Amino acid sequence: MEKIQSIFKNLIKCRTPQELIDEGSNSGLSKTLNVFDLIVLGIGAVVGTGIFTIIGSAIVGSSDGAGAGSAIVISMVLAAIASVFSALSYSEIASMIPVAGSAYTYTYATMGEFMAWMVGWILMLEYAIGNITVASAWTGYFVQLLKGFKHILPAFVVNCPLWLRNDYRTMYELCNKYGWDVHDKMPFINLPFGLEIPFAINIPAILIVLILTILLIKGIKESTKVATIMVGVNLFIILSFIIVGAFYVQPENWTPFAPNGIEGIFTGAFVIFFAYIGFDAISTTAEETKNPQRDLPIAILGTLIICTILYILAALVLTGVVPLNSIDTQAPLAHAMRFLGIHWYAGLISVGALCALTSVLLIYQLGTTRILFAMSRDNFLPKSLNAIHKKFKTPHILTWISGLVVIVCALFMDLNISAELCNFGTFTSFIIICIAVLILRKTEPNRERPFKVPFCPWFPILGILTCLSLMYCKFHARATSALYFIIWLIIGLVIYAAYSYRQKRLEEQEK
Repeated sequence: MEKIQSIFKNLIKCRTPQELIDEGSNSGLSKTLNVFDLIVLGIGAVVGTGIFTIIGSAIVGSSDGAGAGSAIVISMVLAAIASVFSALSYSEIASMIPVAGSAYTYTYATMGEFMAWMVGWILMLEYAIGNITVASAWTGYFVQLLKGFKHILPAFVVNCPLWLRNDYRTMYELCNKYGWDVHDKMPFINLPFGLEIPFAINIPAILIVLILTILLIKGIKESTKVATIMVGVNLFIILSFIIVGAFYVQPENWTPFAPNGIEGIFTGAFVIFFAYIGFDAISTTAEETKNPQRDLPIAILGTLIICTILYILAALVLTGVVPLNSIDTQAPLAHAMRFLGIHWYAGLISVGALCALTSVLLIYQLGTTRILFAMSRDNFLPKSLNAIHKKFKTPHILTWISGLVVIVCALFMDLNISAELCNFGTFTSFIIICIAVLILRKTEPNRERPFKVPFCPWFPILGILTCLSLMYCKFHARATSALYFIIWLIIGLVIYAAYSYRQKRLEEQEK
């Protein structure tokens, strides 16, 4: 009985906000980011994938759920509402505890060791798996761009075999969809006892992840400069699409407005929510921000407002220009311009999409690394992993590890399932943040809060309820991603019980 009480006490053991702040101030990370840099990172993470890829699936639907149709604008408003309550909570707690690790760190300060580990494990799902989604989408646009140079580049490059630009799961789906023979489209590796393993590898995705991993090791300021250029191109393309496309909108394309009713609207909100992970990524850079108490809340809320407006306008134009049954799910904006016969502009959109998706990859990779850095520093993972590069002042070992994880997982996970799986992580972390604000209002009432959530506790409670509602809709539909999410939680629980709990106790004994 005494042992059980001891274990339970360890599970709920918290670290005080001041302990976290003191440790973060000695992390060795370079403080170079200002509010403009943070907003660039946020917009780069939020706008890219949502507008250039996921919006098509949210409108049309997939085998895992109904689409919202033109009512996608309502889905976006729902996703934004769910986000704004969480964003306000993020703003309060990020300005109060400006430390790397995002929701993981905030959970450690409010709910204890076990919940901190589980939230950190969920955040790794959110960022690493989210990166797989973006890498897959990046390959699609890159291949489309290469086709525009068919008179210049070799045929093998322009028409690269499918098995060299897709994971094996996607290859099987393509073969089933078009009635192809799997053995004609993919090489198989022969094993003993008559076993065969299909081989497919997304080479473009692997190469871009490797390049961005090296860039992140070079330094966060250098990475932000690259992201700024890409976000600038991204915003130009999106705004020009909205302006040009507005002249071709046909209101009859908006009917039926909600072809799949409430179910389609809520499913669309769940899918499009994937894009709103960006403002969470902002909070992971707290230890590299010059004035985090002031800049983090401004950047988080500014990102949410700007991106929501862009989403709604782009969705209205897209659904107004292209009939619902003609919207492309992989490259919706570029296809819309081809649908109108403006082929040169479709090529320009492909360039913008590549810039947008590259910035998202960069920021997600950054988020993954900084969360792993915080967990390693707390001894949940080997401390040797959080070494800082002597020249570049970045956690180079963890940066390589996060890059390799994305590369390996990209071999067998497709875009839609990884996007939905990422959403489960996002919703969970948002719920935890709202709960953390409520707890800190009770346990740390006198601690300075440069930003406060208005109408507390009602706004955090509404944030919890809206996120839970959207998660319930997906669980109720028995989606494949829901099953994967449960499996992920079980794996995290096993790792904590087998390794992390023991390491924390050894750390305490050494002290």
